Amino acid sequence: MEFIEVNGVGLRYELSGKGDRTLVLVHEMAGSLESFDDVVPKFARSRRVLRYDTRGAGMSQKVRGQLSIDTMADDIAALLDALGISRKVALAGVALGGAIALHFAARHPGRASAVAVSSPATGVAPERRPAALERLLKIEAAGMAFAVADSMQNGYAPELRGDSARFERYRARWLGNDPASYATVWRMLAGLDMQDELTKLRCPVQVIGGSFDRVRPPALSEATAKTIPGARYVEIPSGHYMSVQTPDLFADCIGEFLGAVDA
Repeated sequence: MEFIEVNGVGLRYELSGKGDRTLVLVHEMAGSLESFDDVVPKFARSRRVLRYDTRGAGMSQKVRGQLSIDTMADDIAALLDALGISRKVALAGVALGGAIALHFAARHPGRASAVAVSSPATGVAPERRPAALERLLKIEAAGMAFAVADSMQNGYAPELRGDSARFERYRARWLGNDPASYATVWRMLAGLDMQDELTKLRCPVQVIGGSFDRVRPPALSEATAKTIPGARYVEIPSGHYMSVQTPDLFADCIGEFLGAVDA
């Protein structure tokens, strides 16, 4: 793992693998680059794989105040520049990481060859925002333990906890998040509306829904796919934290897509 300061923020990242093509992995909210531990080996034999802790997450610099998804997308561009990666890259993102990957493709269209996303968090329904923002105030006051029960119940469904050690490890890592940063990122999501830009995406896109995702059920992911011109939609037996819960299924789905579109 390495650390670098780009776009006004300190980020932790890892660049591994070999090849002329690069895959950028963007983790979920409250996740970290470790969310892809079991995914990276599937791709590193044939391409470079770049994963990083988004600002506010993992061991990257924490955030306060206002945050925009423009900034999150520009972090990827700055990281690619710093690492000398000038060719187009493929991106894969989970939940909010999927929204960041899609926004990168919209904001930097000449740099994205294809995007694969699972349960992309491209916004919050207006009727849900007041309750979500009220909950964030409690998380800031009481810490991540306040939110862990429902976050795991809805995001890491009991049906996917066959590997109990994997679940407990993920739950403990989730609890280690900085509550203020988590709330800052969530407020960004609460104000997000990507509907218009999704209709303008021109690179190949695949959207993956998780049958056991109770945070962002498959119907919402499918609706997002229908908004994007030519996007593919597929549903697999997984949940909201797909790269952790079912890494083989997640990687196979992305690998088949990237192969099909030659990205």
